Amino acid sequence: MVKDITLGQYYPTESVINRLDPRVKLLGTLVYLISLFIFRGWPGFVWASVFLGSVIYLSKIPLGYVLKGVRGIYILCIITAFFNVFFKAGTPLVQLGMVIITEEGVYNAVFMSLRLIYLVIGASVMTLSTTPAKLTDGIETGCAFMKRWNIPVHEIAMMMTIALRFIPILMEEADKIKKAQMARGADFESGNLVKRAKAMLPILVPLFVSAFRRANDLSVAMEARCYHGGEGRTKLHPLVYGHRDYCAYVILAIYFAAMIVIRVIVEGKIFGI
Repeated sequence: MVKDITLGQYYPTESVINRLDPRVKLLGTLVYLISLFIFRGWPGFVWASVFLGSVIYLSKIPLGYVLKGVRGIYILCIITAFFNVFFKAGTPLVQLGMVIITEEGVYNAVFMSLRLIYLVIGASVMTLSTTPAKLTDGIETGCAFMKRWNIPVHEIAMMMTIALRFIPILMEEADKIKKAQMARGADFESGNLVKRAKAMLPILVPLFVSAFRRANDLSVAMEARCYHGGEGRTKLHPLVYGHRDYCAYVILAIYFAAMIVIRVIVEGKIFGI
């Protein structure tokens, strides 16, 4: 279970993607996620696949390691596909008594599942190629304009980074507690849904206690280091755009413009809009 959690982890490599400014990767991830909801047909999907595949290749992160994060959402993909296949009105494709499977339902099921998978992969590549410290700096610096509206940008960035960093730690802690309970004779597999839910209590209670203890230790450590927010703090390595960052912005703009062209011109002709 722990090995399948990639969100929030960092995979160190000497690649172009890792050396990019975190602000570029944050904006690139946002643009990519938005682009996934622009296309409606295979031309847009192919273009998004080419872009994502190129980023993964340039990041030098093993494809198998990136795809591990997809295993955690297979249930969500199955539920999404189920509701689209059996509850989407349209042209009947297969009829089994009262159950009617439509062409539009199958089409939506495939594309919605692919969108969910690509959403997770895109976010995973960003976190795998960016250290938590750089991610915090990127969020804080990129959203610095929001300070004029008295929005605590530094605190928000710090909370988001700590939350991402604690995802694999808490999952590892839950796995250890589960194995310890199983060694004492606990059974988490047999019984109906209610019994399985009750069997999870010996895991959840120690996990919450451990989480609060870790949060308390972290707060004490931050206070011991005289941390009082971002006001007046300086950075050892301030973020500065380089030549590769500007090139990445240009490539990102080309990708997004091409996606809009595919949506308006190519897919517009296919769907008659």
